[in-house]
Amino acid sequence: MPAVPEHDVALAGYTTLGVGGPAATFIAARDTDTLVNLVASTDTAREPLFVLGGGSNVVVSDAGFPGTVVHVDSQGVAFHAVDEHTVRLRAEAGVEWEPLVARCVSEGLSGVECLSGIPGRVGSTPIQNVGAYGQEVSQTITEVLVYDREDGRRRTLSNAECGFSYRDSAFKGTDRYIVCHVVFELTRSELSRPVGYAELARTLGVEIGDRVPLADARAAVLQLRGGKGMVVDPADPDSRSAGSFFTNPILDAEEFTELRKRIAETLGPDVEPPAYPAGDGRVKTSAAWLIDRAGFGKGYGSGPARISSKHTLALTNTGTATAADLLALAREVRAGVAEAFGVTLVNEPVLVGTSL
Repeated sequence: MPAVPEHDVALAGYTTLGVGGPAATFIAARDTDTLVNLVASTDTAREPLFVLGGGSNVVVSDAGFPGTVVHVDSQGVAFHAVDEHTVRLRAEAGVEWEPLVARCVSEGLSGVECLSGIPGRVGSTPIQNVGAYGQEVSQTITEVLVYDREDGRRRTLSNAECGFSYRDSAFKGTDRYIVCHVVFELTRSELSRPVGYAELARTLGVEIGDRVPLADARAAVLQLRGGKGMVVDPADPDSRSAGSFFTNPILDAEEFTELRKRIAETLGPDVEPPAYPAGDGRVKTSAAWLIDRAGFGKGYGSGPARISSKHTLALTNTGTATAADLLALAREVRAGVAEAFGVTLVNEPVLVGTSL
């Protein structure tokens, strides 16, 4: 069935935040060939293009998008046994991520169990290098098929060519590559990968490095995410968000020393910020901790956009918020943290037609 364009489609209904104005043209791509052809034809016509997946990590301006929005809805999934221990999973970009993780867990495939409950679609996972509770998709991705808009051709990129780092990749911050499908390498096992996150280990009652049944890992992650409003649930207004709105800052040694100094001056000499090694002498600290200590606690806000009542990293739409409302709150939080601690937070969601 050929893709049929629609016009003036409200994008709010295609995002988990529930904000965003109309797309001038909206068209669904239900397979990879259609996706590539739509992108190529739009580029040839020199029209503005926005490729939309699950809408879980995006803030669309109230003015909407003046060009063509291609909604990725390709659904192909295939499993291939490499050997008795390893299975390769090929999933097209439009496949919903959470049901796919549930299927992997139910079929005894280890490697993505701690990424349970994350909204969105497969195509967005390598872009953000989606991660949670000690796992990242880069640990299992072997290759990504993309359409290269500069070269006008499909390319298969290896894990190394994807340039993965913390919540980042070669795909982020550029519109050159359109993710078409992703190949993951999973392990046949009823046990999870070694638990690498302290909060998850405590919830499971195990030590860091222990392995647990896949179903137990998944259930614990869903419990933790649900408690923070990070599982999409129509009955939970706190889940009307884009997940974590800010990334955890990664600071060099000098910047972290300055942060500790500022914290000692404002919160007291015995207060230490969270600190986790991030390689090359750098330190990752907690955005949520900084936001809370800067005076923006859970539930902060008096308008329709507020900080989640469950988690300070999520900005939520109470039901009538606009993109302008959400970004005003984000700017207030960012400015407050910078003033208090000298750290400038960076937004995690992609901003379309607007900026922070």
